[in-house]
Amino acid sequence: MISILQIIVTLFIVFALSRAIFRFRDKQINLLELVFWCLLWIAAGVVLFIPQATNPIARLLNVGRGIDVPVYLSIVLLFYLVFRLYVKLDSINQNITKIVREVAIKKKK
Repeated sequence: MISILQIIVTLFIVFALSRAIFRFRDKQINLLELVFWCLLWIAAGVVLFIPQATNPIARLLNVGRGIDVPVYLSIVLLFYLVFRLYVKLDSINQNITKIVREVAIKKKK
């Protein structure tokens, strides 16, 4: 029997997949990023409907319950994505500082 949570998460997965496809069509993400996000959301759907599918991975990683594996992996993924955002924001900040300096020097002359 399908639960309300499964319906809601499935709708969100379809929405997220559509956003990834639209971003790819608009050339805002490349093919590798599209494949990554599609695989991630499809894996989330599989775990949603077949949670015992993670049990072999849990045994391999010596984790107590199979459902803990996606939770741990998602936390690691979130930390990695936050790190990438931090690096990107730092780069943007440096670029803005450089541009502002150049404009200020040009105005001074």
